[in-house]
Amino acid sequence: MTAPHTGGCRCGAVRFEASVEPHHISYCHCGDCRRASGAPVSAFVGFMTDQIALDGKALKRFENGPVTRTFCGVCGSPIAYTDGRLAGHIYFTLGSMDMPAYFKPTHHAHVREQLPFLHMPDDLPRHLRTSVTRPDGQRPDGTQS
Repeated sequence: MTAPHTGGCRCGAVRFEASVEPHHISYCHCGDCRRASGAPVSAFVGFMTDQIALDGKALKRFENGPVTRTFCGVCGSPIAYTDGRLAGHIYFTLGSMDMPAYFKPTHHAHVREQLPFLHMPDDLPRHLRTSVTRPDGQRPDGTQS
């Protein structure tokens, strides 16, 4: 499958489209993602914000530090998150993609917060912290560059 990639919320009040292939597909085990999704693990598909179109008059925001999570104000579906430390990036929830089976995660992030009963026996790389290098130099392995 090639771009465009589309998605949206459960009720259709929020829709988005990406004009390119994603630059990031991952699982996240952090507690913040668990609380935002209600699931024991989350999965995200990342794009550059200038490569997506978002029609979301019903889109609502929740800010927690540098992270802003968006969701549909009508049906409550989680849509995406942005991180102020990663300007120009947006990460859509895998479940909000119209064709989620196309987006196979390539690694796990924040595995030190993974729930002890959750077993995902794949051979994907596992990062103790973030899976994205931050501008402050924090690398996916938790060390500084």
